[in-house]
Amino acid sequence: MKREYPIVYLSPEGEKWLDKGQMWMYKNNAIVDESLENGILVDIMTTSNRYMGTGFLSKESHITVRILSKNQNEVINHQFFKSRIQKAYDFRKTVEKDNLTNCRLVFGEADQLPGLTVDRYNDILVCQISSYGLEQIKDEIYDLLLETLREDGQDVKGIYERNDIQVRQKEGLKMYKGYWKQPVPTKTIINENGLKLNVDVENGQKTGYFLDQKSNRVLLRNMAFGKTVLDCFSHTGGFALNAALGNAKHVDAVDVSQVALDQGLANAKLNHLEKRMSFIQADVFDYLDQCQQGQYDIIVLDPPAFTKSRRTINHAYQGYKRINKRAMELLKNDGYLLTCSCSRFMETSHFEQMLKDAAQEAHVTLKQVSVTQQNADHPILWTMEETSYLKFYIFQIVDAK
Repeated sequence: MKREYPIVYLSPEGEKWLDKGQMWMYKNNAIVDESLENGILVDIMTTSNRYMGTGFLSKESHITVRILSKNQNEVINHQFFKSRIQKAYDFRKTVEKDNLTNCRLVFGEADQLPGLTVDRYNDILVCQISSYGLEQIKDEIYDLLLETLREDGQDVKGIYERNDIQVRQKEGLKMYKGYWKQPVPTKTIINENGLKLNVDVENGQKTGYFLDQKSNRVLLRNMAFGKTVLDCFSHTGGFALNAALGNAKHVDAVDVSQVALDQGLANAKLNHLEKRMSFIQADVFDYLDQCQQGQYDIIVLDPPAFTKSRRTINHAYQGYKRINKRAMELLKNDGYLLTCSCSRFMETSHFEQMLKDAAQEAHVTLKQVSVTQQNADHPILWTMEETSYLKFYIFQIVDAK
């Protein structure tokens, strides 16, 4: 049965984007009746009355409508959200069954739930909402999340909100963090592919931990045996700990944050790995400049995003090139470089060109081992480039001078 929502009209330029599969309608492509209430469901129509999608209206954001459905006959109700959450959970049960208690359960647009991020750490769900419309029905969404897991026999105690992300301000929403309805533990120990890790959902980065590199960290573990490893921008030691668990000869974890390094050491002790690890507080750029050629068999470069907009791409390019060139120079012949970027604005073509430039300036040849992206619980929609952000490369350094 056909249903109708208030209409927001789309410009011809915006029509081209949505025809390509984009799920966001931008303000510069929108004609919005100012009398419409913020956060309501609206239909997107072209000026020739062609239906393009239905989603929540956000009058303050540059993203005017985040599309929930492109089926004009689909009713956006309780059952709709129940079905979407169930599908997201079923996906994780298929692709992440061994890490189901520590994974991203909902990844926004990639799970057709734009504006919603949900991570699970054992019996705690950590939620982030970046959509004005979704914020208005968050109690219903949270109840559905808990219901879906509990119906499958999963032990979940409750929800902690990490709505302290700046994008909420662009939606006209307040930034905050705290329990939803009732207190839940804010600290837990997860098991990531056999590695025990302390997670603080209240004070940790993002929602408590970086889940998107799980599979890439295992790649390092599998190649670290007997090697001397340097983990740059180590944070709480995700890569470094995996190298140590893979029986590396020794691992140096370097980060500018002593707090993060202290947490990394605690994780090392939790896994009885501290004897083969050192945690070094230093600026990574300075540390690399002080290292000796051939000091390490493997170097890992997992920096924070050097750019969060297209305007600063050139600056980021130089930063990435500087650390990658220096790492290539330091590695002994036949050593290995693991390098990545977590910025979606540093596109694959730019990142690969940077690697080529760095290798040429370092006078080395890159022998590709593998190219991967974010973990499977952070799925990528090929029609939305915004869902693809992590690029992860492993090279062997050959022909080093």
